[in-house]
Amino acid sequence: MDLLRALVAVLAIAGVVTLGIFGPRWLMSEDAGEADQGTVDCNLLNKTCHWAQEGQSWQARLQKSGVQAQGTEYHLTVKTDRNQPRMLAVLRGESMYLGEYPVPMTKAGMSPDGKGQIWEARFTAPFCTTDPNMTWRIDLQAGMDHAFAMPVKLTFVAKDRV
Repeated sequence: MDLLRALVAVLAIAGVVTLGIFGPRWLMSEDAGEADQGTVDCNLLNKTCHWAQEGQSWQARLQKSGVQAQGTEYHLTVKTDRNQPRMLAVLRGESMYLGEYPVPMTKAGMSPDGKGQIWEARFTAPFCTTDPNMTWRIDLQAGMDHAFAMPVKLTFVAKDRV
C-alpha cells in the first residue's frame, strides 16, 4: 500500500513537472498553428512583400536605418489601397516569445498614383539575451482593437548589435 502511494506521488510530481516544462510550448504551438493556417511567409528585411486582402492591395518593406545605442533602428513602410484612419504594427517574437511591442504608424501621405495611403514607423527591436539572431514577426492592426486576418506572415531576423 505504501509502495503504491509512493508510485502515485512520483507519477503526479513527474506529470506536474512535465506540464510545467512543455505545457506553454505546446499551448503556444497550437495557437500559432491555428493563426498561421493559409499564411505565406515573407522575409520583410530589404524586400518588398506584396499581398491582396479583402480586394485591397498591400505592400510592406523594412529597412535598417542605422545603429543606435539601443540597437539597430528599423524603418517600416506600408502602402495600401485600403482607406485606414489609423494603423498599428505589433512586433512579436517569432523564434522565441519576448512579449508584444506595439509600434504606432504615422500616415506619410498618399501614394504617387493617388490610389493608396503610405504609413511609416521607426522602431528598435528588443535584444534577445539567448539568441543573437532573433526572428521577429510584424502584424498589422487598424488600431488597438482590430487586427487584420493577414494572409502573409511578415518576419525579419534582428542580429544583436550588428
